[in-house]
Amino acid sequence: MSSNDRVIIFDTTLRDGEQSPGASMTGEEKLRIAKALERLRVDVIEAGFAIASPGDFAAVKAIADAIKDSTVCSLSRALDGDIDRAAEALKGANSGRIHTFIATSPIHMQHKLRMQPDQVVEQAVHAVKRARNLCSDVEFSCEDAGRSEIDFLCRIIEAAIDAGARTINIPDTVGYAIPHQYAEMIRQLLERVPNADKAVFSVHCHNDLGLAVANSLAAVVAGARQVECTINGLGERAGNAALEEIVMAIKTRADLLGVHTRIDTPHILSTSRMVSGITGFPVQPNKAIVGANAFAHESGIHQDGVLKHRETYEIMSAESVGWNANKMVMGKHSGRAAFRARLEELGIVLAGEGELNAAFARFKDLADKKHEIFDEDLQALVSDSLSAEAPEHVKLLSLEVASKTGEVPQAKLVLSVDGAERSACAQGSGPVDAIFKAIESIACSQANLQLYSVNAITQGTDSQGEVTVRLEKDGRIVNGNGADTDILVASAKAYINALNLMQDGQKAHPQVADV
Repeated sequence: MSSNDRVIIFDTTLRDGEQSPGASMTGEEKLRIAKALERLRVDVIEAGFAIASPGDFAAVKAIADAIKDSTVCSLSRALDGDIDRAAEALKGANSGRIHTFIATSPIHMQHKLRMQPDQVVEQAVHAVKRARNLCSDVEFSCEDAGRSEIDFLCRIIEAAIDAGARTINIPDTVGYAIPHQYAEMIRQLLERVPNADKAVFSVHCHNDLGLAVANSLAAVVAGARQVECTINGLGERAGNAALEEIVMAIKTRADLLGVHTRIDTPHILSTSRMVSGITGFPVQPNKAIVGANAFAHESGIHQDGVLKHRETYEIMSAESVGWNANKMVMGKHSGRAAFRARLEELGIVLAGEGELNAAFARFKDLADKKHEIFDEDLQALVSDSLSAEAPEHVKLLSLEVASKTGEVPQAKLVLSVDGAERSACAQGSGPVDAIFKAIESIACSQANLQLYSVNAITQGTDSQGEVTVRLEKDGRIVNGNGADTDILVASAKAYINALNLMQDGQKAHPQVADV
């Protein structure tokens, strides 16, 4: 295949994905995901929105300094301050990109920007030129292109390319497009923009109508050669096009699409699990490619067919995306070397002996409770270990729960609050409710509980329970996570983790950029 047959994969998990309410990540978590994306061989990693906060700037800078084999990108509005901040964050990048945008739809120009079309074109050109003077790789996005007028798009895109943009993004910002209509828009732009041959055309589709992947693939058929997507389809509202679905559709239907990516697909599953664990957004079992049931067969007819010839009911192999039928099961007799080796196979690289020792100690504790420890358990305990390294204002010391038929459940617990022991007892409509009320009687956070989610990490009654707690206070939303073989302990851990994140002042994404 020629170079024009390769589709560039632009991952925006760390930017658009983080704009999902409750999905804010710490700088360290962002760096872990960025390294996993680099291992996956993602072409462009949109690391964040440098102007959004000091934390976002620091995260983009850290990723730019650390990543060598992928282009690191920072988003910016078409404003001088945004562009300068992005350029500063990207100074250490081996390959950096500034991604600047402005709205182009009539409804956005009139009601959000309150600018005339001529002013929008002028500002877009100014922004691209400024970015081009600071960075050799500039991408320009027409926000809400899906609802923009084609003549105006042709005009502003031609001007942006003349100003120095070498990637032009046509986002379906609100998930409004239908595949055949979206493909026709891309086709017309490629035909009507005089200098279209000087830029790569990109698409960024939201999933409000469940069509993000379909729209992206239709655009590729029409000539787009960059797709912006996220791991697990993470993103604000209904999410974005899922990277794993885009990549595997291109790989599986190369006969029809005639294009390819450079993604190292066996790392898809481990990256999916890492993102799920860090954000606290579980992957539903029937999710394509990475869901627990994606390669499971219960029907006798299907089982018989697969046993006789796999391709009767499987269009791709489980191993091609990272599922391994012969997983190494760890146990209490497994040593440190085997533990480290398995983590490396899963794409988990711990920084130094301190992190390894903490994770290994948790592994041994878990092995005493659970006979067999699977890959999913390792992902969970490493995340738990790394979060434990962060400052903990509140820490669970002990928990006792009484729940009996016909009686009101009661929880007694002891917490360490900034080093001082505090105890509390509370009743609730259920044991979890009692635990949360006991914690709140000490913490007095006045946060609102928005989500309580329980997910079994593996099969079996000895499985670890993974709990996600989402708290909101004064417009800030944080996700707390906890894992334990005792679901009540996991629940307490998750609630306390959320309180610590809230107290640390972890930013809530301003969501000022809705590309």
